[in-house]
Amino acid sequence: MGAGPAALCIAAELVQQDLNISVLASHPPTKPWPNTYGIWAEELESLGIESLLGHRWQDTVSYFGDGNGVPGNQSTKHNFDYGLFDQSLFQKALLEKCSGLSWLIETAEEISFLNGITEVICSSGNTYLARLVIDASGHRSPFVKRPDHGPIAQQSAYGVVGKFTSPPVEKDQFVLMDFRPNHLSVDELKDPPTFLYAMDFSNQIFFVEETSLAYSPPVSWSKLKERLILRLAKKGIEIEEIIHEEYCLFPMNLPLPDRTQSLLAFGGSASMVHPASGYMVGALLRRAPKLAKRLAKSIAVNPPLDSARLAKEGWAELWPMELIQRHRLYQFGLKRLMSFDETLLRSFFKTFFKLPIEDWSGFLANTLPLPKLIVVMLRLFTISPTKVKLGMAGILKK
Repeated sequence: MGAGPAALCIAAELVQQDLNISVLASHPPTKPWPNTYGIWAEELESLGIESLLGHRWQDTVSYFGDGNGVPGNQSTKHNFDYGLFDQSLFQKALLEKCSGLSWLIETAEEISFLNGITEVICSSGNTYLARLVIDASGHRSPFVKRPDHGPIAQQSAYGVVGKFTSPPVEKDQFVLMDFRPNHLSVDELKDPPTFLYAMDFSNQIFFVEETSLAYSPPVSWSKLKERLILRLAKKGIEIEEIIHEEYCLFPMNLPLPDRTQSLLAFGGSASMVHPASGYMVGALLRRAPKLAKRLAKSIAVNPPLDSARLAKEGWAELWPMELIQRHRLYQFGLKRLMSFDETLLRSFFKTFFKLPIEDWSGFLANTLPLPKLIVVMLRLFTISPTKVKLGMAGILKK
């Protein structure tokens, strides 16, 4: 169920396994996706699909200050290529792999499990039966059961693709995080920290986005828009033409689903968003083929497995103990970061990007094996300034 990147990723891989599948979605799969998707280029190179990038930047930087909480214009150079998907090309490539699929333009209203089969009842009155249903409709799905661990921290962002009275970033540059706060008053600095995510698209077109890493309740789009305009105004920049506005809001610390349920999930509904970075597309592309192969093997078992046992196989592949433990570590780290004020957060990230590239990039992509991840987190703690250490240990509060 679904028609976004997660749904198309898993549907495409299931088709490659010659399984008989249909996709149920509330809108046609050709409907353009509303948000942009960024990724470190190496993630796509490792999969051999870097051609799906619409833009690629070698000049990748961030601004955190001097590492002691003092704002400034000193940049942190990442020396690691960043890319933005060509959304149309990415969507088209996945749809081509889904060739021959049956698309059901319906809205699911109820899911039940009868005699080992899953029944999906739609608002149209139509009912569909399947040996297994995979919910890839996003984190708002009402069908996926998960425990309640309290308030959910959400990443929110407001962005503009457009033309400006002067360049908001340097030519051919990508800015991962600009935490410089010189456009904010003393009182505003007490509010949840936000940063600028920005890039040069060339031809005098830029993308600028004010982002809140994670907060509960989330920072509102109106507040983010206000901060973005203030940030630009401080540099004497105004928006000349808006080509596209982007609104993002998604959970960062969504609890893992109940893995005993007979409904399988994938993507945001399966809590696959990286709790520390917000990235997910790389994980979708890496994990979809393995899940599809496991399901194809399980479906071929004789006597046939019912929905509950097929889902159990899927959950075991999607969330093995290794990934569960890594997810818990990332959630622990996010909880600590959410307690940091603006100064401490800048100091933390300044230190984080002093780690070797393979360490910080693997951390952000969630590709480090558990033992290596633990070593990297301990190394980060070791090299951090005292105040950051105290914050990471939960001793220093806002």
